Amino acid sequence: MKFRLEATDRLSKARAGEITTDHGVIKTPIFMPVGTAGSVKAVHQRELKEDIKAQIILGNTYHLYLRPGLNTLEQAGGLHRFNGWDRPILTDSGGYQVYSLTEVRKIKEEGVTFRSHIDGSKHLFTPEGVMDIQRTIGADIMMAFDECTPYPCEYSYARKSMEMTHRWLKRCCDRFDSTEPKYGYSQTLFPIVQGSVYKDLRTKSAEVIASFGREGNAIGGLSVGEPAEEMYAMTELVCGILPGDRPRYLMGVGTPANILENIALGVDMFDCVMPTRNARNGMLFTRNGIINIRNEKWKNDFSAIDPESDLFVDQQYTKAYLRHLVNAKEILGAQIASIHNLHFYLWLVTEAREKIMTGEFYEWKNKMTKQLSQRL
Repeated sequence: MKFRLEATDRLSKARAGEITTDHGVIKTPIFMPVGTAGSVKAVHQRELKEDIKAQIILGNTYHLYLRPGLNTLEQAGGLHRFNGWDRPILTDSGGYQVYSLTEVRKIKEEGVTFRSHIDGSKHLFTPEGVMDIQRTIGADIMMAFDECTPYPCEYSYARKSMEMTHRWLKRCCDRFDSTEPKYGYSQTLFPIVQGSVYKDLRTKSAEVIASFGREGNAIGGLSVGEPAEEMYAMTELVCGILPGDRPRYLMGVGTPANILENIALGVDMFDCVMPTRNARNGMLFTRNGIINIRNEKWKNDFSAIDPESDLFVDQQYTKAYLRHLVNAKEILGAQIASIHNLHFYLWLVTEAREKIMTGEFYEWKNKMTKQLSQRL
């Protein structure tokens, strides 16, 4: 994997760059749609490519390991061949999902034992095992196995957890560096900065992660319920330490305004389930603000879903029709809303990139963050 910095904003830390992988080029800043179990919910790969214009998607190690399972993925030739997506894929390590299973998991130095949410069967994730799993899934970008701490979190727990994450990272790197990709294209490994919302821990973690010299770096544990101000403070701190010639990935973030603010702090890559999850509940993100399409006010609004958009669903269907579909729980409603929201997120980061390139980002960002958060 290669990263080339193309432009920086004069009034902020925003950057425009280009990541080159064996499955294609990713223009940054970028938003990555989440395809948890090998599919971005309610969206075809063709729509992802042609309408949403996604350049990279996510797969989830925990979910793919449990179902369809490694044997099926390996026989298929990896996730790209299995799901028909021929552009880059990033897999998370499963650390966040295991963190979510508080009632059915146990964390030790060796790794994490947990019970499957599907059938209750018992499993063990170790740093080495998670590297092997991600080799088999075949992602272009693999994530190190870490522990994601909850918020709020006691300082002593955050420190011990961070130190274990660093020990696990050494084991991840050793295993990654001693194994080969399975499907004839290269893979890369990103470490993850942890440390909750404690400045000294985040500083220490960022320094340790930077010292490993990997091709890119991630910032974890900042979409777990902390106030936005805490997120921004930690991101700014960490981006000031992580090397500027490698991409920086802020995991699990967030709202459109969160994304713009974090681009301004120097982040290059984002992912979040929000555009698709909220879409299924009738929340639409637009450049003028947020629409709850379930509301009565849209019942007889026969205008296009988004007159300013060039997306076919935004032009073809009306707000009244989409409201009817969502309220009637018709599957087409979830599809239309998901395509709309993902297209909007990709439009937003593409527009941010263009503004960075032309030197207009900071003023545009300040105007847009207010606009995007309005309720329409």
